Amino acid sequence: MTDVLGQHDFDIRFDWGPVGARLLSADVAVIVDVLSFSTAVTIAVDRGMTVFPYPWKDDRAAEFAAEHDAVLAVGRLEATKSDGPPALSLSPAGLLVGQAVPRLVLPSPNGSTIAAALRDTDSVVAIGCVRNATAVSQWLADTIDQGRSVAVIAAGERWESDDSLRPALEDQLGAGAILAGLRDRGLAGRMSPESIAATAVFDSVTDNLPTVLHETVSGRELSAKGFASDVAVAAARDATSVVPMLGDGAFGPAD
Repeated sequence: MTDVLGQHDFDIRFDWGPVGARLLSADVAVIVDVLSFSTAVTIAVDRGMTVFPYPWKDDRAAEFAAEHDAVLAVGRLEATKSDGPPALSLSPAGLLVGQAVPRLVLPSPNGSTIAAALRDTDSVVAIGCVRNATAVSQWLADTIDQGRSVAVIAAGERWESDDSLRPALEDQLGAGAILAGLRDRGLAGRMSPESIAATAVFDSVTDNLPTVLHETVSGRELSAKGFASDVAVAAARDATSVVPMLGDGAFGPAD
């Protein structure tokens, strides 16, 4: 039964959250958390930062950052309350214009949780989002040509009431953008039905993607809190060609 749930009859797979990521057990896993972990990591790595993922609201975060000679990112709202220059946070817009640091610890409740779940497995772990979708598709196509399986994981959000997974449209669209790139490279026959369905969702909004992202539940939530610019930055399709990859506990550019 595990093999069936893991889509192991297909080289290209799609699922949700940390449980789905473990079940797929692909050679290469791409985490998609559009608003905001994967977009934030992509921007930071593109600016030359090494990014250490870390669990959200862990009391040891500051100690972990000190041990790794890194700057600890703060929460979005906390970053706006600083008297000096805005501190680095999960805000993609802030990371795009803030002062770059060599090493950054980036706590996150969803994307980094999946990264942690996969860190000690045999999977190569990478980051994908709307901003690097085409670059990730090309990188994955090269991986598949080498005979390896790939999984694209939509991180999703969490319901406050019971901490269960809340499927988030923005993550399905980011995953769909990457998977559509694989389909368009002639790899549709190697894709699971779940992967093909994700491309269909993306195809349905591709001409209106920024507006749709702003109108998602997560997009409207961020806008209501004053972070509409984060959604706009996350919606910039193919703004970069960097593919962040996890190595030695931190994300840097893939070879």
